[in-house]
Amino acid sequence: MATIIRRHLNPICRRSLAISAAVRQQDTIPWTPTPIADVKPAAESLFHVTIDVSDSPDLASSYTLAGQYLQLRIPNVEKPSFLAIASPPSLTFTNCVFEFLVKSIAGSTAELLCGLGKGDVVELSPVMGKGFNTDQISPPEEYRSVLIFATGSGISPVRSLIESGFSVDKRSDVRLYYGARNLQRMAYQDRFKAWESSGVTIVPVFSQPDDSWVGESGYVQAVFARAKQVYAPESTGSVLCGHRQMAEEVTSILVGNGVPHEKILKNF
Repeated sequence: MATIIRRHLNPICRRSLAISAAVRQQDTIPWTPTPIADVKPAAESLFHVTIDVSDSPDLASSYTLAGQYLQLRIPNVEKPSFLAIASPPSLTFTNCVFEFLVKSIAGSTAELLCGLGKGDVVELSPVMGKGFNTDQISPPEEYRSVLIFATGSGISPVRSLIESGFSVDKRSDVRLYYGARNLQRMAYQDRFKAWESSGVTIVPVFSQPDDSWVGESGYVQAVFARAKQVYAPESTGSVLCGHRQMAEEVTSILVGNGVPHEKILKNF
């Protein structure tokens, strides 16, 4: 009977039920007040946000794998944001901070967050998600090639992965295809040298480059499709984070070239 009644609810009633369910779910989350340590520009429309979790040891210790995320809520703002943690777990353990790369979108909670400053208090949910399970592409001697794809702020958990270390020095081919609109929209350029020193080859890809750009242009999936550099698919792993279309098309290319689907890691 309940199913029949629900089927005949008008759109306004159905929307009200969905909102009520979302509110009930939020009410069950244990929120932890934490102070902001720093907010500074990372690139055009992107901000580094650092949050002090030194008074929340249980929250800090629950972050164990690159790729995990949490919800962040600003007091008196109803809608929280889902944010992937950019700093590696080791940095949280050492410095008691969470670092995020946040895209400021007009009218969003993220925009309000990027306008806050040191000492302002936000609320964090428990750490969520399975993260990037690199056990699936281990040992490194058997999975010599790891292809990483990120677009926009999707580079955030990828930074955590690279700086956490996944035996890059024991692999022969680790590539990061990193897509952004242009050079001004590309975060973490100051980290590229260190990433490359660790053994990661970085391939920047710009969808709207200026006339001075001589590197790869277009979309990440198209650049990778043109490269056709899956040398040994049975010993290849991959990590994806970013736009849904990119993830779907890259997955299709990888699987079509013989990379096992279970070796393609995502954090959501």
